Amino acid sequence: MLPNHSSLLLFFSAALVLLAIPGPAVFYIVGRSIGQGRSAGLVCALGIGAGTLVHVAAAAVGLSALLMSSALAFNFVKYLGAAYLIYLGIQKLRTQESFQPTEEAAHSSLSRVFGQGIIVNVLNPKTALFFFAFLPQFVDPARGNVALQILFLGTLFAVMGVTSDSLWALFAGTVAQRLKRSARGMHTLRYVSGGMLISLGVATALAGSGSKK
Repeated sequence: MLPNHSSLLLFFSAALVLLAIPGPAVFYIVGRSIGQGRSAGLVCALGIGAGTLVHVAAAAVGLSALLMSSALAFNFVKYLGAAYLIYLGIQKLRTQESFQPTEEAAHSSLSRVFGQGIIVNVLNPKTALFFFAFLPQFVDPARGNVALQILFLGTLFAVMGVTSDSLWALFAGTVAQRLKRSARGMHTLRYVSGGMLISLGVATALAGSGSKK
């Protein structure tokens, strides 16, 4: 069974909030667009999306097995995930990121850019942790087939992510020079995005504490 309509609506809203926050993947994609143009940024977004599906499949298998072994353990991971989202927000407030492209960004073929996008995402342990933290917040074990629910939600997030990343790629290719000089805007964005992550973590934790199985 798929998640109920209210869970899907909450998931969709939370996903939109998260995708509006530029993370490492967005900075990587934007760097490609600035260094090689919009086509490279779009191909990179597809590669990142393909890598996301690998993490989704891993989360589906792992979280499903965890629920089968212990409902208490599943709930523990769920609340731990909410805490991790808050931690990500705090880290976002403390770190500085840049849209500057890397040196090799201007010297890669599109096929290589696609492959690198997959590898960058698959080998990022923070992405795996994110899905283990985020997806359980919207899964209802009472509806059965936890793995199918996670696969559905994760795939939906991946599709939304590719769409969002593609828009970033197009935007970056158009205003590349301005992004290179956007230090002040990045400073503001860091505080806004960090606050959004912390708020999301708190909201999911409170929602989970009031849910009934």
